[in-house]
Amino acid sequence: MMTLAELFPDNDYRFQLRFERGEPADFFAPTLKHNEVVVERQRWLRREPDTYATLLPPGEALLEEAIELAGVWNGFAAPNSTTAWQKCLALGAFWEADYLLLKADADGAIRLYGGCLCFPSSWRLSDKLGQPIEFIHGPVPGLNAHIGPAIHKFLANLKPGTASLRHNWGLARSPELNHHPDRALPRLDATVGADEVWLRVEHQALVALPKSGGILFGIRVVNHSLNEVKADPVATARLCRALETMPKEMARYKGVASARERILLLLRP
Repeated sequence: MMTLAELFPDNDYRFQLRFERGEPADFFAPTLKHNEVVVERQRWLRREPDTYATLLPPGEALLEEAIELAGVWNGFAAPNSTTAWQKCLALGAFWEADYLLLKADADGAIRLYGGCLCFPSSWRLSDKLGQPIEFIHGPVPGLNAHIGPAIHKFLANLKPGTASLRHNWGLARSPELNHHPDRALPRLDATVGADEVWLRVEHQALVALPKSGGILFGIRVVNHSLNEVKADPVATARLCRALETMPKEMARYKGVASARERILLLLRP
């Protein structure tokens, strides 16, 4: 289990392509919060299925392979005599993790062809559907220029049978899992209190789908209170350093620009 301190490299803020190996079955396995998380997922999928799940025809073979793996890993059984869309929803209601389905097309571009994203971090699945990863990463200031080619090369060379794990963090004013932009949840600003700041961590897994030639991208969201972060002096020091050295455009993108000084004040003794 990764510690909070390990989320933050011991250096100034910068883009890094850090992965570790793991077991896909372990990443997608139920946790102690399984029932709570799945109930919430099912609620969003009942209310707005087209908002939180989608599938293009090129993604159907990828979905079938993901379903097959979910059966091996977690005992999932897809509903009989049902459509690909219904299977997409069923898998999204079964796993705790969100999942996305990607594949390289004929010109080598790796595109998003479907998935289920009940707990987005302020982005819409529909906005990215069918787009290459360069477009998907486009809003992140400087990412494509700094590590875009390395990301593409890494994805193109994923090996089956293992999960490539990484972790992404942000700060939020709400501990809710679903941060879809249309929900207009409260945002961080200079008035925020210590009990209103949450470290939002995306634990991510990339798994090759060898039969279909695709990629399964799993995302688990975990929230940590600011007090939990402050209980770890190393994590606190590294988070402060990351915030202090984060470029202005990245701070704006992450929604912390107006709250940065206030959060640093709350973090320090």
